[in-house]
Amino acid sequence: MFLRSSLRRIQHLTQRHITTTVVASEMPDSLRSTLVSNDYRTVECNIAAQSKLHEGKFYTIPSDVKKQLFSGGGFPKQFENQLKTFTETCLMIRQPALELIQYIHNTDFSKPTTRYVIYGENGVGKSLALAHVLHYGYQNDFVLVHVPWVPNWMKRPKEIANASQEGFIDLPFDAAAWLLHFKNHNSKLLGKLDLKTSKDYIWSKRESTPAGSTLLELVEHGIARIKFASGTITNLLAELKLHATASRCKVMVAIDGYNAFFHPETRILTDNKQSVSPDRITLTQPFLNITKYDWINGVCVLVIDKIGMTEGFMESYMPRYLLGRTGFEHLDPFVPVRIQNYNDKEFHSCIQYYLDRHWIQKTPDGFEEQLKHMSNKNPYCLMQLTRSL
Repeated sequence: MFLRSSLRRIQHLTQRHITTTVVASEMPDSLRSTLVSNDYRTVECNIAAQSKLHEGKFYTIPSDVKKQLFSGGGFPKQFENQLKTFTETCLMIRQPALELIQYIHNTDFSKPTTRYVIYGENGVGKSLALAHVLHYGYQNDFVLVHVPWVPNWMKRPKEIANASQEGFIDLPFDAAAWLLHFKNHNSKLLGKLDLKTSKDYIWSKRESTPAGSTLLELVEHGIARIKFASGTITNLLAELKLHATASRCKVMVAIDGYNAFFHPETRILTDNKQSVSPDRITLTQPFLNITKYDWINGVCVLVIDKIGMTEGFMESYMPRYLLGRTGFEHLDPFVPVRIQNYNDKEFHSCIQYYLDRHWIQKTPDGFEEQLKHMSNKNPYCLMQLTRSL
């Protein structure tokens, strides 16, 4: 009798499991994802389908996509080290990024390019919000123009050289590295779009890129001939604006540390040991040109950050202060997007994820509240506090 009742119980559970599986398979993707998700994770990796329902949860970026999008930079160094420990790449779906993605999704691309400026205190997750938006652009066939961290060019250039234009400084190795980053992002999409150059580009007496060459050929020339890498970027971004305006493609410009373009000084010195201003660096002007609103079929998402400044220029994180008058007028009008510390739901999700990844061990009662007060729910502070737990 006990055996028969056990068998009936097993049959009942099996039948219920089959029914649930069939029902789930017939559900829309967004609804099915919530069925198999937990409190701090979601399997909804289609960013366009992410909604308020998924807010505060982590989604996973596939390893091949992570390699393609972020091998050239895009994540803060400490976060990148954390990803290696976790052996996976997960981003939290947060309200400001969701709102920004919804704005982009609903954009009328026949109108002049909209500029969004992400800002906030140190460590709140501005760069990760940009990474989330960049992933959306990748999934939705935007040509990506991504600069992982502008201050690297202004503070720690790989090499400097005098430019052909008198009084200007060239960063040839940084320019070539950026072209390689651009190629990794867009080679497949550009192969499908088959975008061509609109005119001849003369590099020297023996070298030129004729009109009708593909944009990939233009990029590859700049990578192979580092001397001309900065000029290649200038021409490439000008061509992208032309093609976008002609409705041949959509372009997403994503730049972290954008305010460094308007900083009064850099750590690059001339032969006379004088600091070079950003407007005297050849890489500056092309990226200022593509963040104007004189073209269509594009969107600009720009992060400004106190860390991108030097000492004496870090008093505020507000756009007017960090951009200065010149930068503010260059972007005006723009849509400000403020990133703040975790809310209670996001903080709890982060703690649960850290427990899942064994970043922290099982904690006693009240320990989560203690961490909340010690970190003030700042994502970076929380990460640092839990490093030794």
